[in-house]
Amino acid sequence: MQFSDQARRARLARRHALHPDHRHSHPADVALAMVALHATDPSTVHLGVAARLREASVQAVENALYEERSLIKQLAMRRTLFALPRTVLPAVWGSASARVAAQQQGLLGRDLERHGLTDDGAAWIERGREAVLGRLKGGHALSARQLREELPQIDGRTRQLDGGGRWQMSNLAFAPRLLTLLGAEHLIVRGRNEGHWRTSRPVWTLMQEWLGEQPVTLTAADGYAELVRRWLWTFGPGTEADITWWLGATKSAVRAALVAIGAVPVTLDSGATGYVLPGDEVPDDEPGDDWVALLPVLDSTLMGWKERDFYVAPPLVPYLFDSNGNGGTTAWLNGRVVGCWVQDDDARVMVVPSQPLARVHRRMLDAEAERLTSFLDGVVIANVYKSRLMKGEPLP
Repeated sequence: MQFSDQARRARLARRHALHPDHRHSHPADVALAMVALHATDPSTVHLGVAARLREASVQAVENALYEERSLIKQLAMRRTLFALPRTVLPAVWGSASARVAAQQQGLLGRDLERHGLTDDGAAWIERGREAVLGRLKGGHALSARQLREELPQIDGRTRQLDGGGRWQMSNLAFAPRLLTLLGAEHLIVRGRNEGHWRTSRPVWTLMQEWLGEQPVTLTAADGYAELVRRWLWTFGPGTEADITWWLGATKSAVRAALVAIGAVPVTLDSGATGYVLPGDEVPDDEPGDDWVALLPVLDSTLMGWKERDFYVAPPLVPYLFDSNGNGGTTAWLNGRVVGCWVQDDDARVMVVPSQPLARVHRRMLDAEAERLTSFLDGVVIANVYKSRLMKGEPLP
């Protein structure tokens, strides 16, 4: 069966909650719709939710993160921090997070030994793990700095040999890497944020105490199958390469998951084979009217696929993404990227088009810029990544 690029773009309107008629009423519903919200840049969670809520407010997102705890920050796919719905945690823990944890355990252990802090990296990690978990037990919440200062077991920095063969201290602490590992192992979690919502200053707490329960972790196979099932509903049709990239998994794991959920192959306009869920082969109805959206850096829609030609023109890609695939802010029209957005010194959002736009579409984007400006309420976002288009580089 053929599944056109136009049909793929039409799904973004409803399934990604980008069309005004299909926005959600709660941040947790947004996260469920998107499977996971990118959280490497802390403001991305708030801005990604705001783009998809009928009544957007910073406080609604803060409540979901820290009061209701319906969104949980977890290191997962591609060693990326996400804000995940609680119901997705068991699938992530057993699959993507477990894979990241195993990788980080090995890297940290080898680096500890290479820099001369210990002859047994695994033993150092275990002592540090026990120390951190013991200190946080009982509902305590501490920053990385506090933990490092209180726990000599996790203190230590990278070292290098000088010209005389003596060790010299460097400035890279190992404690944050240990905390990252324990986070990937879902033993601890980034709890409340001690800084402004656009910055990341988390205090760490025990995951079980933060949740008030310990959900049962799925096996790796079941976890990948569940994540691929959710991904196909939101992002499908997509190729095996798309899913493998998004998951940060192996092709064999993705293929096994596709078989387990009975994914149905379809032919894309590119000629590649895409996959959809059983019973989801029929394209969604067209939204009926034009729609626009302004999405933040590393937004989940922008970062949903490896192969992006159906929603962004290839010549525009280097002006939106870096060599690692990180994407900047984007302006969307009917499922295509048509530019980006920036802020002036007064925090007003301005659209930077990448192509000539009809006057009616420019008015729609300007109205959406006003909506985003109102949400930001004077806050200027300092993004972790700025694309070439955001920096004002002229297009060819």
